[in-house]
Amino acid sequence: MQLSRAFVFALLTIFAGCVYTGKPDAPIPSSRMQGEVKMSAGKLLFQPCDEKRQFVISDDDPTGVAQDARRLMADGATSPHADFGGQLTAGDNNDADGRFVLDTVYRLQAEGQTCHDLNFLPTVINASGTEPDWNVLVSNKGMLLKRLGKDPLVLPYVVEQLPEGRTSIASEANGERVELWVTPQRCINSMSGGVQHLSAELRLNGTVMRGCAYYGGAYDR
Repeated sequence: MQLSRAFVFALLTIFAGCVYTGKPDAPIPSSRMQGEVKMSAGKLLFQPCDEKRQFVISDDDPTGVAQDARRLMADGATSPHADFGGQLTAGDNNDADGRFVLDTVYRLQAEGQTCHDLNFLPTVINASGTEPDWNVLVSNKGMLLKRLGKDPLVLPYVVEQLPEGRTSIASEANGERVELWVTPQRCINSMSGGVQHLSAELRLNGTVMRGCAYYGGAYDR
């Protein structure tokens, strides 16, 4: 009897550390990071802002960023600025600190503000277009409209979320009727060749202007 009790106690001790919660492992959350894209030894590398770490971006990612990066580099951009979302994973490559498995390309551009863009954190949406040049910065405080040859205009606005992820930001003040529409759709700037993850349409007093856009640091998903 004593032997049997000892055996049962040993089994209880072993299984005490094996607790089944009935829940699968939580998925690794996606991180949004800004940095530079570089090419080394035929591999595409992502280097986060103000860091020395480098992560390999595989050519088989579904975002198509490898093709876009090579296109920008062919046009003279040695280290395009990147704004990516994805997962950092360990890698077996001695020349890098791991892999960056991308799920979103917010931006990939050869010009403009980069790692130290002061407008990024307070901005909800940044939209712009060319011919004519225009830029709309949407923050939690208001909408800032900038046009070539015009004074900047700050306006209040209302937001409407529509099906398929479309967003409408509208304002009617100071004699101006402004509507900004953004749609989840890969968009290439016709002048710079930069890539953004939203297409944009600005309707200003009945005039329609098109461009690209991206969500800023203040965007609340």
